[in-house]
Amino acid sequence: MFPIIPAASAADSGNQEGIFGYGSTPATAVTNLVSNAGVVATDTTGVGTARYGVGACEYGEDKGIFGFGNNGGTKYGVTNLVSNTGVVATDVAAVGTVRTYIAGCSYGEDKGIFGFGQTAGLAGETNLVSNTGVVATDVAAVGTARQYLAACEYGGDKGIFGFGDTGSVTGVTNLVSNAGVVATDVAAVGTARSYPAACGYGNDKGIFGFGYVPDSGTGVTNLVSNAGVVATDVAAVGTARYGPAATQYGGDKGIFGYGSTGSDVDETNLVSNVGVVGTDVTGVGTARRYLAACSFN
Repeated sequence: MFPIIPAASAADSGNQEGIFGYGSTPATAVTNLVSNAGVVATDTTGVGTARYGVGACEYGEDKGIFGFGNNGGTKYGVTNLVSNTGVVATDVAAVGTVRTYIAGCSYGEDKGIFGFGQTAGLAGETNLVSNTGVVATDVAAVGTARQYLAACEYGGDKGIFGFGDTGSVTGVTNLVSNAGVVATDVAAVGTARSYPAACGYGNDKGIFGFGYVPDSGTGVTNLVSNAGVVATDVAAVGTARYGPAATQYGGDKGIFGYGSTGSDVDETNLVSNVGVVGTDVTGVGTARRYLAACSFN
């Protein structure tokens, strides 16, 4: 008789660990690993160009990439690959339009996409990331050009960009197909805001959370179904803030971390596999804002 092979657990369907990286303290390149239990580690010495307004996403099923950003008046298009053990590599030369305050997410199960941001003005172009971490040249903009947005995966193999600033805060979203094609705007649902964060959870769903509404931070969240439908606001849990980052961990859970209340903070908030956001966890690592995060392993 053939041996019985147990079915994959829910946790096998996503990456087990995560990494927060870069950000403004002012500009830094430090990173903080997230264990498969959602525990954030102390600072790892920065590799690559110190910068903020960075994006990040997964690729190759078990690796990640940080890209773009700025340091003061200088914008960058450089990228830094993250191995499946969480080691960040040195800068890879820029491909595509140099810009900052972008977002990134995975699609197609093993590829990624960076999109939108700020150049001399607002940008709407995107750059696909292959399953070997190679960033492609610009794809023409679809949807409203904006900055200070977020993105996450959903549905197992698709992505979504959402929220941001066009000169005023917005809540529009743009779906990304499993072939990396960005769709036109979907009307806003939930509180219009800038500087949110987003990540996947529950194997096939996503969540946007936190951000900046005029004159203050917020802690509201919006769940994304496995069909890419964004739900109305869920009341805030944890410290209201803007400019945090978020990543998946433990296969089917998520974590929001860092950001600013007017002063930089380092607390985190875990997201369960049913999308429930936990209360603040005491911070570890350098308090900062405008960072990015992705999963690996």
